[in-house]
Amino acid sequence: MQEEKKAETSRTTTTATWAPPKTIDVLFAQTDGNKWTSINRPTAGARSEKELPVGDAPLQLYSLATPNGHKVSILLEELGVKYDAHTIDISQGDQFTSGFVGVNPNSKIPALVDREGAASGDGSSKAQEVKLFESGSIVLYLAEKYQRFLPTDTRLRAEVMNWVFWQMAGQGPMGGNFGHFFNYAPADKVETRNYGVARYGMEVQRLCDVMERHLAQDNKQYLVGNEYTIADIMCYPWFHAMYGFRHNESGVEIKEFLNLNQYTHLLAWHDRITQREAVQRGLAVCGWQPIAKAPENK
Repeated sequence: MQEEKKAETSRTTTTATWAPPKTIDVLFAQTDGNKWTSINRPTAGARSEKELPVGDAPLQLYSLATPNGHKVSILLEELGVKYDAHTIDISQGDQFTSGFVGVNPNSKIPALVDREGAASGDGSSKAQEVKLFESGSIVLYLAEKYQRFLPTDTRLRAEVMNWVFWQMAGQGPMGGNFGHFFNYAPADKVETRNYGVARYGMEVQRLCDVMERHLAQDNKQYLVGNEYTIADIMCYPWFHAMYGFRHNESGVEIKEFLNLNQYTHLLAWHDRITQREAVQRGLAVCGWQPIAKAPENK
């Protein structure tokens, strides 16, 4: 009995309650040591002077073969338009060069420059170069510019927008947070990683279930109106990445860890899209090499 009381006392006295320090800078130092330590800072802006490469095509893509980058490269391949693709290596800080910041002040891939540009709606000005950032913004711009993969019907268009913004606000950020704790957070922060993986892993599963239940209704082939749209192009890359990624050190596959095979309608949707030739080409654009130039004609 006395031993039990001692153990109880020990558990009580050693339990710590978290409280924020005076400033976040203290935590920056304490949690140092992850893969992106040399990259992450609490400030924006260019860190080095370097111009972006520019090719001959009307569209200049600055990106990397990540889920967010894949959204744009897949759409460009589906459209079959001419573009030059330039790899931005975020592990080397390419996103903080003056040239890239000039296109995207937020220093995140992907970014796109439309050199043909767009004139004012009333025709009062000539076409001017358009700089685009945020994958959702780029995808919407291209779909509207080329009048493809975006329904003209008001109701269907609204449904597509629902999924585009759902992806940007939920699937992408939650998937990214999960991936950080699963693969990139400091290895010695075990309790922190367990909490982060559990918290965001559960949310990734919930979001997969949202898609699963939606696709199961009437056995949908695609997210909106049984027509392949930018809703599918936006939502595909993050699930595709989750299904293929694994824990770097242990080799544990995310599809097994999160039991992604339980989402049968979602998997069928994923496989259907993966079989598209343009999707396969889009997944290969802007790989981890200095420059990847897309084919001029598809």
